[in-house]
Amino acid sequence: MSAQSENFSSAIDPVKLDKLAEVAIKVGLQLQPGQDLVMTAPSQALPLVRRIAAHAYKAGAGLVTPILSDEGVTLARYENANAESFDRAAGWLYEGMAKAYGENAARLAIAGDNPMMLSGQDPDKVARANRAQSNAYKPALEKIVSFDINWNIVAYPSLAWAKLVFPNDTDEVAVKKLADAIFAASRVDNDDPIGAWREHNANLRKRTDWLNSHSFSALHYSGPGTDLTIGLADEHEWAGGAATAKNGIVCNANIPTEEVFTTPHAYRVEGTVVSTKPLSHNGTLIDDIQVRFEGGRIVEAKASKGEAVLNKVLDTDEGSRRLGEVALVPHSSPISKSGLLFYNTLFDENAACHIALGQCYAKCFVNGTKLTQDEIAARGGNKSLIHIDWMIGSDKIDIDGIKPDGTRVPVFRKGEWA
Repeated sequence: MSAQSENFSSAIDPVKLDKLAEVAIKVGLQLQPGQDLVMTAPSQALPLVRRIAAHAYKAGAGLVTPILSDEGVTLARYENANAESFDRAAGWLYEGMAKAYGENAARLAIAGDNPMMLSGQDPDKVARANRAQSNAYKPALEKIVSFDINWNIVAYPSLAWAKLVFPNDTDEVAVKKLADAIFAASRVDNDDPIGAWREHNANLRKRTDWLNSHSFSALHYSGPGTDLTIGLADEHEWAGGAATAKNGIVCNANIPTEEVFTTPHAYRVEGTVVSTKPLSHNGTLIDDIQVRFEGGRIVEAKASKGEAVLNKVLDTDEGSRRLGEVALVPHSSPISKSGLLFYNTLFDENAACHIALGQCYAKCFVNGTKLTQDEIAARGGNKSLIHIDWMIGSDKIDIDGIKPDGTRVPVFRKGEWA
């Protein structure tokens, strides 16, 4: 599989790829001298893995440990493994990751898998494997969602992903176009990417400061097919862009990012909402999602494509039918303006306002890094094995902030900040 990345590496601007690696280390992680780095990536992304490792060591990294996945190996399992295999996951690996994070290793993930890799596989096997994986990953994921450490996700343009986004182009042109789109969204297509990120983080901070100053108790969304009230968790706090992890390091968890986000109240969501972009989830495209909430819980869910997979996701555990995140993104964001559907949540969530099913982020509470799991739950934070974002924003959506006394303040009008 790695031959695929070598064949088309000439289509990827090496200077911009190196800038992306540098931004991942200096902006995404702000990796500290002596700090270890655990890096996960698809095998196609080796050219970026190697550049990130070089920048990590230049920044004084202790030890960089890459862990690679491979599409061919994954498909070999689905095509040949015995039935019991799909109820298992490499728990020992995730325990090791959790131990590394417990010892202050940073975490970096490279997105670049074929979004449709599992589209031809048995949905039951996919659901079982996902559940086993989620259970096994829990010790490591808790360190990440609790923001114990500095972590970051960036993307690499694999051929299979590029051909999905640009199906009518030759392989080489598709890879080049996706690479350029990733570089633009990641703000490395200029002379001073680190300065560009500094400015972008300052702009996001202005938005979070404004939202936090209002202390809304709920947000109300209205638009075609959508009439939704999302109660916000008690003592919630809006975040976006750079943030300080519990280990004291300021990092940008997602590159790219255009969102400001907080924690909804798991039991105070009412009404109906429809998706405005397809969700690509573990190789299945789920489109035209329509759900109805009562008492914070999804009680009805439909989709024109991928409905069976959606319902299996919703049945993962008690928290998977409740919300863990609400995020605001203007319709005029650079990723939205590109007009591309990336089939990848890291990008598509930054093109539109979105909500996430499942686990909440501890950092989205006042003094969140000091709260216990029970204290987070008491404030309305949700707990689940999953955290899946899907897009509900467009240029037809209005959002009002509702204050505790019922006063309404315009937040978005026709998809833009009011």
